[in-house]
Amino acid sequence: MALEWWQWLIAGLAALIVGCAKTGLPGLGLVAVPLMAVAFGGRASVGTLLPMLIIADCFAVLFYRRHARWDHLLRLLPSVCLGLPLGFILMWWLGLREVAAGEPDAVFTSIIGMVILVMVALLCLRRWWGDRLVPRGRLSVVLYGSGAGIATFLANAAGPMMALYLAGMRAKKEAFMGTNAWFFLLLNLSKVPLFLILGLLVPQAPLITGSSLRLNVILAPAIIVGVLLGAWLFTRLNQRLFDALVLILAAAAAVHLIVGG
Repeated sequence: MALEWWQWLIAGLAALIVGCAKTGLPGLGLVAVPLMAVAFGGRASVGTLLPMLIIADCFAVLFYRRHARWDHLLRLLPSVCLGLPLGFILMWWLGLREVAAGEPDAVFTSIIGMVILVMVALLCLRRWWGDRLVPRGRLSVVLYGSGAGIATFLANAAGPMMALYLAGMRAKKEAFMGTNAWFFLLLNLSKVPLFLILGLLVPQAPLITGSSLRLNVILAPAIIVGVLLGAWLFTRLNQRLFDALVLILAAAAAVHLIVGG
């Protein structure tokens, strides 16, 4: 994978962001998704980003493993499993469409942008409406879980839905981080064989390749630096200002993907 200097710059920044997001600044993860899509295109970015997330997830579990609420986790997982097959089918269809067109599918890049905008909107509504948006009933949990399954498959962007779910469970700070860490480690690991199967079904548009894995290895130190930086920044940043900046940056990047895609 021969990269331009600006692609290396964006990939390194995204790796740093992924690490920070997993150990103390969860909302920041929304910015990494459109950054990677800008650098590598929609489909390729999803497969390249997944191992980066898994590396950071391992550190998050190491930091917060004792605080997980497994009852909250097990309540959501069946619903997430409903969304994953839908995401798989959509990814398969988009891959076939890309191959038929004979060029990278701009529609997929735009879809990533739209998913990010939906996630930003959910976080904004959470700030304005407070607890009225969080899921509590069985049906709402199913909707959030299946939505998270689709969003994570198409764009690695289920973080806001998980945050709203845990808010509905009234999880404390430590329980939030621990449950979140285990949830995304298990979820992202489960996506690896599915991504590889998609590579067999649509070999002209694989999600995970030898080149992308080599890039992941090169970026691993930046992820680790991000992990440590996120833990250090967690208690030192003004959270309201930080959240506002994250939403603005993520929305701007998403609009760029939609318009440019």
